[in-house]
Amino acid sequence: MSRTPQEEANLKLVLDMFAHVLNPMDSGAVDRFISPDYIQHNQSVEPGVASLKAFLDMIREQTPKAVHDVKRAFVDGDHVTVHYHVRRWPDDLGWAVIDIFRVEDGLIVEHWDVMQDVIEGGPNPNSAF
Repeated sequence: MSRTPQEEANLKLVLDMFAHVLNPMDSGAVDRFISPDYIQHNQSVEPGVASLKAFLDMIREQTPKAVHDVKRAFVDGDHVTVHYHVRRWPDDLGWAVIDIFRVEDGLIVEHWDVMQDVIEGGPNPNSAF
């Protein structure tokens, strides 16, 4: 499957945001990747960039060793979808997360996410990843 140059740029933007914002939980880097008009759909987080920064700071303080291990990423026009494994501490089974981002003018302008606990010994032998 081929991607347009714009799709490549959108995918790179989101993956760079993971590398510079989500993995280090660096609220100071948010403005390089997230639009001031950011629309948040996560029901646990207040809307807006300031709330996102405060959320990242809170998570960084609570779980400084958290990792966001990207397993796969897809791009379709202005939407980028990332499937990844969040582990809050070294022995944490964590969550399987899917984020959907909408990109406009070189910045992330909208975000949706869904997550599920990763469990051991469940009825399904297939990994979440």
